Amino acid sequence: MSMTAASTMSATALQGVRVIEMGQLIAGPFAGKTLGEFGADVIKIEAPGAGDPLRNWRMMKDGTSVWWQVQSRNKRSLALDLRSEEGQDIARKLIAEADVLIENFRPGTLEGWGMGWDVLSELNPGLVMLRISGYGQTGPYRDLPGFGMIGEAMGGLRHLTGEPGRVPVRCGISIGDTLAALHGTIGVLSALYHRKVNGGKGQVIDVALHEAVFNVMESLIPEYSAFGAVREAAGSALPGIAPSNAYRCVDGYVLVAGNGDSIFKRLMQAIGRPDLGDAPDLANNAGRVARVDEIDAAIGAWTSDRTVADVMDLLGAAKVPAGKVYTARDIAEDPHYRARDMILTQQTREGYEVEVPGIVPKLMGTPGSVRSAAPRLGEDTDAVLREIGLTDDQIAALRARKVVA
Repeated sequence: MSMTAASTMSATALQGVRVIEMGQLIAGPFAGKTLGEFGADVIKIEAPGAGDPLRNWRMMKDGTSVWWQVQSRNKRSLALDLRSEEGQDIARKLIAEADVLIENFRPGTLEGWGMGWDVLSELNPGLVMLRISGYGQTGPYRDLPGFGMIGEAMGGLRHLTGEPGRVPVRCGISIGDTLAALHGTIGVLSALYHRKVNGGKGQVIDVALHEAVFNVMESLIPEYSAFGAVREAAGSALPGIAPSNAYRCVDGYVLVAGNGDSIFKRLMQAIGRPDLGDAPDLANNAGRVARVDEIDAAIGAWTSDRTVADVMDLLGAAKVPAGKVYTARDIAEDPHYRARDMILTQQTREGYEVEVPGIVPKLMGTPGSVRSAAPRLGEDTDAVLREIGLTDDQIAALRARKVVA
């Protein structure tokens, strides 16, 4: 689906919700992106001159990161100096009329600018304030600088990534930031619901990067609490669940999840090992875990002289869950992605088209959409300032004093 086609959809879930985004890079802006895709009016405040550093991250086209084109679609850019008293006054006026404020500065930064919760909630009792930081707004570590990768380490994820006995590796993306953003988005939507349906006031959503990571770490702490077990890195295997691993083929790897009891029988039949499929001690997961090395070796021997496509076809016919390890090219060429509108063609403000990820989740009645491309720095400054009552002369004077750009 093209951006033009997506933008013709009229109904939006968050129509009428105004969001002020003060975050930069990933965690805060990803939350703003998600809210914007479902109809919220997201005003992104950026520093004059430089703007959000994400504009210059990774691969650039026509002077702007292509990552920026995804992260900042459906947003308006206001270039405002938050370090100046005049800029802070303008920000407070915007926040006074907003539903949501998103920020991912180090705790205490907004307080130093006269925009702590005590001030803002008095100006706007219904305000929902999402605060994403490394360690949260309280606790002994609150003032330490924190990035997503540190949150991944403290949350327990990095200890489990990689091969046993080797250096922990990152999963390849900034998963700590995006997990925090998604948890923050859940918090914002919950608080907005409470405010509207239960007559509640606004509130602060306090999201720490490491806590968002920790929240998806499955049985890590219960296993330690109950058994003193410290889960370790296991490469591509899923410890305690068998078989579930990556297996080498002639031209790549295939992931196979044969850990359901009936699935295991079908898998063993497909690879020519009915003896394993019929073995009484392998009829349940506990028995398979005890012989996991033998089972993995049998599957690996079968895949090793076959292509990925052959393995996928044979296991698909046997109704065994299996997956190819996709690259960006595989995703771009996959018909299923296209059929579900997960690859969109987006027209940029720079004038070129770029393919970008579609929108998740998919709402049947009020689907998300891409209504506008990522803005140039300060592209919407004048329009936003007029909305809070400033005249063109006042805006020109602020621009002359470099409060706005």
